[in-house]
Formats: sequence, structure tokens, C-alpha cells
Amino acid sequence: MPDLAPATILDAPHADATVLDNAPWHALTGPHAKFAIGNDLVRRYPEDVAPFVAVRTWDDPRVWPALVDLVGPGTEIGLSGYDGEIPDGWEVVGQGEGVQLVETDALQPRPDPEAILLGAEDAADMLAIVERNQPGPFRPRTYELGRYVGIRRDGRLIAMAGERLQPEGWTEISAVAVDADHRRQGLASRLVLDVAFHIQERGDRALLHAAASNVGAIAAYERLGFALRRRNRFAAVRTPVQPS
Repeated sequence: MPDLAPATILDAPHADATVLDNAPWHALTGPHAKFAIGNDLVRRYPEDVAPFVAVRTWDDPRVWPALVDLVGPGTEIGLSGYDGEIPDGWEVVGQGEGVQLVETDALQPRPDPEAILLGAEDAADMLAIVERNQPGPFRPRTYELGRYVGIRRDGRLIAMAGERLQPEGWTEISAVAVDADHRRQGLASRLVLDVAFHIQERGDRALLHAAASNVGAIAAYERLGFALRRRNRFAAVRTPVQPS
């Protein structure tokens, strides 16, 4: 895996950066509480909204049976921020490393004159551009999590970006996608800056997540004014198949 610059914990005078260490949990117990399914140990989004499962703390052994109760036996889920051994009966399906980037004072967000708001009537086109470009998980109702914008050319949605996780004081920029025949025109950067502008306008700060191996995207975000805050391990696991 390519080496990255050492992680930098940035000063965040306008928002508590510690919530970013467990962003899904703080989103589902904060601004996204209306989507939350679960309890005070584990929570998740509805399946058609987002695939994320959140755990209050990995220090409580009760979270493992609580996760099975939440998603069911024999179900594949993603775990973030856990580096220990998984319990007997659980299966590791895949694993990797990601990075978290946050805005710095170098970021100069601005609204984009070509960006259009996307909503329910655009859901099929949003799913299609995600399928073509694979920017990360996106479900039929993901657009409900925040503000999504796009650029259309000749009626076709050819670029998109939007808001996903919203831990208190922060908003994640996600689903950054540009069709192959429209790349290298600065569209992704323009939409990221547009989304960041509206995030800042309502008093939040912007963050991003990327696979650690996606060094091209990481470099592009750093040029815009984001900086690496932390690395995080993630794994796809399958819950135990319980006997009937």
C-alpha cells in the first residue's frame, strides 16, 4: 500500500474534532438521529439509505451480540475503527485502510453556477452515475442524508457530489463522481467546493473519507485545502449464522 504523509490532528476551534473518531455514531445520535435504527449500544441506517453500522464503543463486549440482534445472523456488515480480534463465529470478508481528511484555512469554497440541486426525481440518475464510477456506497435514499448537487450536459448527469455523514459540527462530502469522458475538466473540484461552501454557510466544517490506496484523489483534495487527520482500518465481516 502506498505510503502517506504522517497523520496530522488539526486544530478545530469551531467544532469538536473528537466526534470524527466515531463519525457514524455521532451522526446517528446527532443530526441523523431520525434515520437511526438500534439502541444505546449499536445503531444503523435503513438499508435503502446507507450501509453504515455504528458502535458506541468497542470497549463494551455487549456490542457483538447487539450487532447480531440489529442486523441478523449471517449478514455482512462494515466495521470501522476496530483493530482487535473478532469473536468466534464471525467471519472476516475483507479489510483495508482508509484516510480521513478535514478542511483547513486554505480551503476556499464557492458556489458553482452550473451545479443543480438533486433530489428524489433524480434518484435513478444518481444511482446510475454511481454505478458507472463507483465512488463508494450509495443507496436509493442516500440523497436524503443531505444536499446533493450535480452537473448535467445535454440532459445527462455527468458529475455529482453531496453530503453524507453529519457528526455534530461537521459534514462529510461524499459520492464525488465524474463520468470518464468529462474528467480532467475540474468538475469534481468545482462540486466539492460548492458542497463545502454550503456546509460552511450553515456553520459546519467539511470532511472527506477516501481509501488509502486512492493517492490521486487524496492529493487532489489536499490541493483544494483539505489535510489528512487520521488513518482508519475498516473490515467487512459476516455475523455468525445462528442455528435455528
